[in-house]
Amino acid sequence: MTDTLLNAVTAVQSDLVLQMTQNDAYEYIHDDTLLASSLWANIALAGLAILLFVYMGRNIEDPRAQLIWVATLLVPLVSISSYAGLVSGLTVGFLEMPAGHALAGEGAIFSPWGRYLTWTFSTPMILAALGLLAGTNRAKLFTAITMDIGMCITGLAAALVTGSHLLRWVFYGISCAFFLAVIYVLLVEWPKDAEATGTAEIFNTLKVLTVVLWLGYPILWALGSEGFAVLDVAITSWGYSGLDILAKYVFAFLLLRWVAANEDSVADGAVATGASGASGPRAVDD
Repeated sequence: MTDTLLNAVTAVQSDLVLQMTQNDAYEYIHDDTLLASSLWANIALAGLAILLFVYMGRNIEDPRAQLIWVATLLVPLVSISSYAGLVSGLTVGFLEMPAGHALAGEGAIFSPWGRYLTWTFSTPMILAALGLLAGTNRAKLFTAITMDIGMCITGLAAALVTGSHLLRWVFYGISCAFFLAVIYVLLVEWPKDAEATGTAEIFNTLKVLTVVLWLGYPILWALGSEGFAVLDVAITSWGYSGLDILAKYVFAFLLLRWVAANEDSVADGAVATGASGASGPRAVDD
């Protein structure tokens, strides 16, 4: 009788948490200083990055270099918008994990699903900037960007599935498969294009930085509350925020600094590959 009553109370509490309003979510976030600071830190750095990148790109005139600059600038612009959604409670929720999950039966678990919006719109801009830097053709650029979007969307599915523990990991596996396709393009296809374009040195630096840091995201997913729940929500949030800071703002700064200082090389590479403004004959025919 006591166990039945306890289970009923737990169920009611869980239902109440699942029905939390946006204001409740906002208070939940800001009651946890570590969690809230992981979001506010990214908003502050994204704002500084926007101002810095606007200043750094103010004198860029070559069309291809301008495209790289715009793609680079969009990274912190998307991030500040998305993180504002997270910190306000707009793009977060509370999920009850399925049977078999480490947190099953422990009530509703905080889920900052809005992070996937950040990645879905910002990581394609990172790839667009890298592809333009390498002077790749449209087919390879389209492949990398669409595979990346597929990776983010199936990652979101993995985070939100509550009916089956197995299907959470199925979606996780699909997301990782998309990720492998992106890695292949970055490590195998685009380095050859960058060599022909004359941007191989900076491209290879950014390529390694991107691949190494992006590998951290599926690892954090597996270790965080969405996966094996080894790390708590606040620690996982700081992990994601730290990766975002390095993989987005530091990456974008290094790329834009090189482009601003080597605009002639970017323009010469576009002429050599026929990819000026990403619309030359080679960009269409290759």
